[in-house]
Amino acid sequence: MSDDATILMHNQKIILFDAQCKLCSAWCNFIINNDANTIFKLCSVQSPKGERLLTHFGFSTNEYASMVLVEDGKAFTQSHAFFNVVKQLGYPYKLANVFSILPNRFNNWLYDRVALNRYTLFGKYQYCRIPNPDDAKHYL
Repeated sequence: MSDDATILMHNQKIILFDAQCKLCSAWCNFIINNDANTIFKLCSVQSPKGERLLTHFGFSTNEYASMVLVEDGKAFTQSHAFFNVVKQLGYPYKLANVFSILPNRFNNWLYDRVALNRYTLFGKYQYCRIPNPDDAKHYL
């Protein structure tokens, strides 16, 4: 199983997201609209590929507490994932990294407050979002 995950990760920067979460889907739309060079590939945690990657890194495949950025064979979560993504999107988005100077405990606490309450705050789709065919290049 880890061989499959290693193949999936090869030369890829992958954002694993909860496809039932409306906030996460909005984040994916933001990535699609602002990642002109298709730096990142999006992958639903509910998909077989997403499950393989979660399992490879030892994350739960049924409780999703954080977006996961997979890059260079490493998994980044919480605010670390967020800051790594916006930094690579360039200006003006990389300016959000000014907040990375705050203590990690605070940034992760804030991230967790939103992530753990995302369904209540933003809603939940009954089914996983189906990508627009025009956006296929952005998906793993």
